[in-house]
Amino acid sequence: MTNGDSGDTAALDDPVGESLRGRHADLGRRLGRAATYLPDVATFSAVPAAAEAADWADLARLLGRQAFADMFSSPATPPKDWEQVFVLEGRQMIWPAGGRPDQVHAATGTDVVELGEADVPEMLDLVARTRPGPFWPRTRDLGTYLGVREGGRLVAMAGERLRPPGWTEISAVCTAPEARGRGHAARLVTALATRVLAHGRRPFLHVAEANTAAIALYERLGFTSRKHVTFRGFRTP
Repeated sequence: MTNGDSGDTAALDDPVGESLRGRHADLGRRLGRAATYLPDVATFSAVPAAAEAADWADLARLLGRQAFADMFSSPATPPKDWEQVFVLEGRQMIWPAGGRPDQVHAATGTDVVELGEADVPEMLDLVARTRPGPFWPRTRDLGTYLGVREGGRLVAMAGERLRPPGWTEISAVCTAPEARGRGHAARLVTALATRVLAHGRRPFLHVAEANTAAIALYERLGFTSRKHVTFRGFRTP
C-alpha cells in the first residue's frame, strides 16, 4: 500500500518506541532497549524490530510475570513462551505532506470542547460503551482530548496519542450509539488535525482494516493510507 507521500515517515515504522524515546519519555519506563508506558497510561510496549532474546527479557522484567504486552504494530516476534493474546489487521493513515490547516475542510462547530481531568470518568464510560481501543485512567495525559456534549452529557470524543518526531496520532475516536450520524467524529478529527498542523506536526492514525466506514471517513477528511499493519498482544511468561 502506497500513497505517493514524500515526507519523512520513517518514525512511523516504530511509533511506540519513538514516542517513548522522545515526547512521552516521562510517561514510560525503559530497561536496555525495551520500553513500555506506565500501566495507567497505556499498555503499549516496544523493542527493536530485530529484537534479541535480551531485549525480550528486559521487557518481561519491566512488565512482570503473566503481564500483558501490547506490541502495537511492531514486527518483532517474541520468544515461544510468550502467549499470543490477540491479532488484528489494520492500516496506518497519514495526512499528506504539504497539507495546510485550511485544507481540513469539515466545519468544527462550537460544541467541540477540550476535555480535562475532571472529565475522565465520563471519558472512561464512553470508551466502555463504544470500544474504540485501549483507554486507561491516565491516557488523557498523552495529549489533547476533545469532546462533544449534548444536554451536558459527553457523547463523542477523540484525542492525541502517540507522538513520534514530527507526528501526532489521532486516536480514541468514538461516538455514543444514540448520537451517531450527526458528524461528531468528522468535526472532532478535523479540530484535532487542525491543531496538530498548526503546531508544525502532521496527523496520523490507525484503524482496523475491517472498519471500512471509519476508513472512508478519514479518506474524505484528507488522510491517505500509508501501509497495512498488524496489531498484536502477548502475555509474558
